[in-house]
Amino acid sequence: MVVFTIVFGNLAKLPSEGNAPYPILVFAAMLPWQFFANALAECSNSLIVNSNLISKVYFPRLIVPASAVIVSFVDFLISGMILLALMAWYNFVPNWRIVTLPLFILIAFAAAMGAGLWLAALNVKYRDFRYIVPFIVQFGLHISPVGFSRNIVPQKCCWLYSLNPMVGVIDGFRWAILGGESKIYWPGFSI
Repeated sequence: MVVFTIVFGNLAKLPSEGNAPYPILVFAAMLPWQFFANALAECSNSLIVNSNLISKVYFPRLIVPASAVIVSFVDFLISGMILLALMAWYNFVPNWRIVTLPLFILIAFAAAMGAGLWLAALNVKYRDFRYIVPFIVQFGLHISPVGFSRNIVPQKCCWLYSLNPMVGVIDGFRWAILGGESKIYWPGFSI
């Protein structure tokens, strides 16, 4: 968060959304991104890591990747406490939109579970695929609006940009937490 705030907020002078301080803008986007990235990485490796258990005991196989996503969700909740502390530090109070946050958390959970199941299946079939997953996650960080506002993306490119499933989730988090000027690109959110 500190690097994004210094590079994008101080050096590049990118605008914040509304009256929100730039660190809160960044952390409100890093929170769902970190949840998605951790859940995706853990879920994609979960079947390989637990292969001994899967081969010895019969149980629904979906439990293993789901448990990896749930563990990442616990990390997400702990990081949410840090966001609350950051909001208290800057005396930032969210408006009524904060009650919609569970909807966006559910969408992030579904996106992490869906993509994680795909990658877990690829990881089982092609064992070396697990080495590609960190590159996918790192690339996803740079094409998601984590360190910057989505408003700097040109309007003609928004539909292409919103093909990233985390753009809608991050926009939703910012809309729910920051309120004010923060907007959701609805065509991209529906994808």
